[in-house]
Amino acid sequence: MTEPAHAAPDVPAPPPVAREVFGSALAAAEAFVARLATDGVARGLIGPREVPRLWERHVLNSAAVAEAVPEDARVVDVGSGAGLPGIPLGLARPDVALTLVEPMARRVEFLQEAVAELSGAARVPWRVVRGRAEERSVAAAVGAVDVVTARAVAPLPRLVGWCRGLLRPGTQLVALVGARALQELPSLVPELEAAGMRDIHSRAVGASLGDAATTVVVMTRGGR
Repeated sequence: MTEPAHAAPDVPAPPPVAREVFGSALAAAEAFVARLATDGVARGLIGPREVPRLWERHVLNSAAVAEAVPEDARVVDVGSGAGLPGIPLGLARPDVALTLVEPMARRVEFLQEAVAELSGAARVPWRVVRGRAEERSVAAAVGAVDVVTARAVAPLPRLVGWCRGLLRPGTQLVALVGARALQELPSLVPELEAAGMRDIHSRAVGASLGDAATTVVVMTRGGR
């Protein structure tokens, strides 16, 4: 007797605000959400319970970071994982030059496949670099950047330490962090300043996105 095939997961439809965020890249954003809901779940990058809230909790939440990124910035997304926040940020902001950095082979493979698919839909000149942010080879491969992004990668002092080779004077770090990290931020400022960071502050982004609105921590590497 043949066993019944497993039903394909329901891919959530984009909320109306998604068109405002992604514009002509909406179809590419939908393709990315479909990949997360299928391949992303199968490969263990996204939990199955996250599928119904992929747009609000993950994709639009990541795209909100665009408000903190300067025009025409060179952006590197460290610990990119399933491409969050990097890929939604790049789709929302086609002016940015984006590099995704990830050490784990299965995640790198997922990112490479996603970028290959999206390159046809949105003509995105994105790169995927395998390695850890703290490795010299990664800094050499990435080159000079204006903004480093990260989403729940590590506590802020550790994240700054890992990204030291990428954070040249004037480079911004934009980190999506949880509520606890925001509460701890004032007590971390002296340690972050001792590590060379300046203008350390939290910033609300995505106010028009409803449940996808979030807060990022922004800081800039000081220099002589």
